[in-house]
Amino acid sequence: MMRQSGYMFFEMAHAVLGPARAASDAVRLFHRNPLNPLAHTVYGRTVAASCELFERVTRRYGKPAFVLPQTVVDGRPVEVIERVVWRAPFCNLVHFDRAVPVNAPAQPRLLIVAPMSGHFATLLRGTVEAFLPTHEVYITDWVDARMVPLAQGSFDLDDYVDYVRNMITHLGPDVHVMAVCQPSVPVIAAIALMEEDDDPATPRSMTLMGGPIDTRRSPTEVNKLAQKRGIEWFRANCIVRVPFPHPGMMRAVYPGYLQLSGFMAMNIDRHLTAHWDMFNHLVSGDGDSAEKHRDFYDEYMAVMDLTAEFYLQTVDTVFVRHALPKGEMLHRGRKVDLGAIRRCGLMTVEGEKDDISGVGQTRAAHDLCVNLPKERQLYHLQKDVGHYGVFNGSRFRREIAPAIAGFIERCAGFAGETAASRPKLRAVR
Repeated sequence: MMRQSGYMFFEMAHAVLGPARAASDAVRLFHRNPLNPLAHTVYGRTVAASCELFERVTRRYGKPAFVLPQTVVDGRPVEVIERVVWRAPFCNLVHFDRAVPVNAPAQPRLLIVAPMSGHFATLLRGTVEAFLPTHEVYITDWVDARMVPLAQGSFDLDDYVDYVRNMITHLGPDVHVMAVCQPSVPVIAAIALMEEDDDPATPRSMTLMGGPIDTRRSPTEVNKLAQKRGIEWFRANCIVRVPFPHPGMMRAVYPGYLQLSGFMAMNIDRHLTAHWDMFNHLVSGDGDSAEKHRDFYDEYMAVMDLTAEFYLQTVDTVFVRHALPKGEMLHRGRKVDLGAIRRCGLMTVEGEKDDISGVGQTRAAHDLCVNLPKERQLYHLQKDVGHYGVFNGSRFRREIAPAIAGFIERCAGFAGETAASRPKLRAVR
């Protein structure tokens, strides 16, 4: 009861602070108005900076937009339009449709499976942007659970696997799949099931980036916490019901505000320092540095609720029981056998300084895919990057993205193989 009241109090606090935020914003605008002499003084900038920080730390951050209106293809700028090409209650599949000439050579289709782990798919804006010039890009846009009415049903890890498989099938043959962090497990599970069924829509390649395939390897603090607490602790302490007036009222969820508290607590000193630095940038008039801070935290502070059944099943399957690497993972009662993977290329990417998915956790997929020929596998360890740097930032654009593009191109070369020439399963001892 107390935990449920916490979500209601959280909503009430936002409502109560609404007038204070409005007043603070008005004071900020007054002290930033160029016609106001105080705006050109340290005092005026200090007041404006204080008001902006108050408003930012008390607001609810909405879902960000991708804002990728244009890219460059073959040296020519082209318009990019977001189109939803597949819908389900908990996910929309977004296509970044580029206005390329009709007779332009076809480029590889890339399905980016964004994590359903608290942040929105726009966290991968940089990932999408890096591949737009050379690939036909699609991304999973997961829906905030508090916005999905109970009448739409439940959503768990089995549903996640089904969603991934259905989206791959919708895109048809020759697609390449990239899983960023959390979806590495359901993505490789979905592809294993497709391989076992000899599904013609089986993708040409999958790239798993910083994913928890086997969290027994180089366990991080996140992994140790899940192992120590056990699933019942998470059920008792992390699950609440969505309050009125959200469409998903009474749905059991792991709420975004609790997730954000956990994110912030992991590096609280860094966040406090970042906000203090922003305050100083605003006072000194360093608008560029302040804008970078705004851009980062507009994304970082925007969080979504996860369905309780998905969150708990994921924690139990991936972090507590280690079901996939032990060969014990089930999908609707059917065993997930990674030994069935023999055609879909496998690339894994890890960050040397990743404190979320330790080095070796994603690479474990290579040891589990025992029937996949070595020429269809690639491992990439990126030096000097943490978890976020695996899929974003300068090193990602300069080193990781080109390596992935090269692997996709290599795997596309297997498209002409016949059923007789496909790699055969071998006995596993």
